[in-house]
Amino acid sequence: MVNKHPEVAATPRAKRVRRVWPLVSGLVALALVFGLGTLIVVRDHGMPLAIDTLWMAILGENRTPVWQSVALVLNFLGAGVVASFIVPGTIIIALLLIKRPWAALYFLIATVVTGGTVQLLKHLFGRARPDTIIVNVDFGSFPSGHVANAAVMAFVLAILFPRVWVWIAGAAYTVLMMISRTYLGAHWLSDTFGAVLLAVGIAIVVAAPLAAKIDGERRIEGRPTARGRRRSEASAPSPDEAI
Repeated sequence: MVNKHPEVAATPRAKRVRRVWPLVSGLVALALVFGLGTLIVVRDHGMPLAIDTLWMAILGENRTPVWQSVALVLNFLGAGVVASFIVPGTIIIALLLIKRPWAALYFLIATVVTGGTVQLLKHLFGRARPDTIIVNVDFGSFPSGHVANAAVMAFVLAILFPRVWVWIAGAAYTVLMMISRTYLGAHWLSDTFGAVLLAVGIAIVVAAPLAAKIDGERRIEGRPTARGRRRSEASAPSPDEAI
């Protein structure tokens, strides 16, 4: 019953998302990613922008063992088996357990597409990484895979669970990942901005055709069953008892 007709329970606004968001927000974000990447490549063959060198100088003046430890932890969480399988797998299983299969599918597609697009853009633009790098990395600096992974996870979860604290937690995690990647010298600051734009654009574009189903199943799962309503009404005090 829960998964048969989720679009029926969706709000008219959720149904309209399929037509509006991909053409405006998502595609604009993706266009900005390609525009930024092209600017970086055309302008002095991928050399750092002014904001990149300024940010690196600021980080260089504020290095401490504590910040480096935090950055290394985020480096571990944002790559390898943990980022590719353990964290996404845990989230998908959790969504399935709370009977949100469309949400799980959305998370899976957005995560896989983001990861694949990051690798495509890395080889397309071929930007060199900073010389100050202190961790092992793969080829290509633009965009940051760690930041893209963090941003798409944060944005997708914020769409699935539209709560203020989810948005704040996701934004904080993404910003910390952006700082950590530049702190470790793995990326220029502009690489991290490109990653955020890419993740947000893909998350919105993928969400568009699934918006009604995602919204509908969330409303269906949040709605009490007839038996639950009767039980709640039977256990509730009468007006006289309440007085």
